[in-house]
Amino acid sequence: MTAAEHHIVPRQPPTSGPSGSSGSSGASGSSGSSGSSGGGDGTPPEDRRRVIRRRLITLTIIVLLIGIPAGYLVISAGQSRRSGKDKEAEAAAQGLREDWPSGMQRRIFELPIPGNAQGVQYYETNNWKASRMYVKFRTTSAGLDRFLSGVGTGRAALETGKVTIGERDIKITGWYFGPGVDWAGTVHKNKDPRPTQNITVNMTDPAAPVVYAVSASTP
Repeated sequence: MTAAEHHIVPRQPPTSGPSGSSGSSGASGSSGSSGSSGGGDGTPPEDRRRVIRRRLITLTIIVLLIGIPAGYLVISAGQSRRSGKDKEAEAAAQGLREDWPSGMQRRIFELPIPGNAQGVQYYETNNWKASRMYVKFRTTSAGLDRFLSGVGTGRAALETGKVTIGERDIKITGWYFGPGVDWAGTVHKNKDPRPTQNITVNMTDPAAPVVYAVSASTP
């Protein structure tokens, strides 16, 4: 046979041995096993303890968000009440001022003190419940009529022997409304927010009556 008649056989690549086949099979098996053990997106299921802890944290945050503002309101209300009591105690300690209240104060509390009044004393207290103006002055018979008319009442409303200033206000002012004096009093009520006036007059000397008045306004 000549050289031209010989068939040329192409060179074959080396075949993979048993180890290569085994490695491929192992990798495939491992991948399949890993995928089946996890969740659908590849993340492991959440631990129950972690779920409980997360819920407790959320609940704590909610309680704090609700509880802190509520507690602040309670504390503020308590401070406001204490502040009002402190102001009243301070006013009581200082006593009535020997002076005229300002024109604005007289308008707010609707206490039109007559121009001929003498020995005018006053002071004002304010707290979260009400604002009060205390006034005392001596005037004439005509001055008393002008004062009562300016308040919105009249002499006919004064009840003989009646004291309309309450114990609480007597304790604060130190005013005396005991026996041996010709007292006459009235209460002139207005619709909120206008003030209500408790008026008591010493009529022992009709020509020079002494007026005691407490005007209270509720915010």
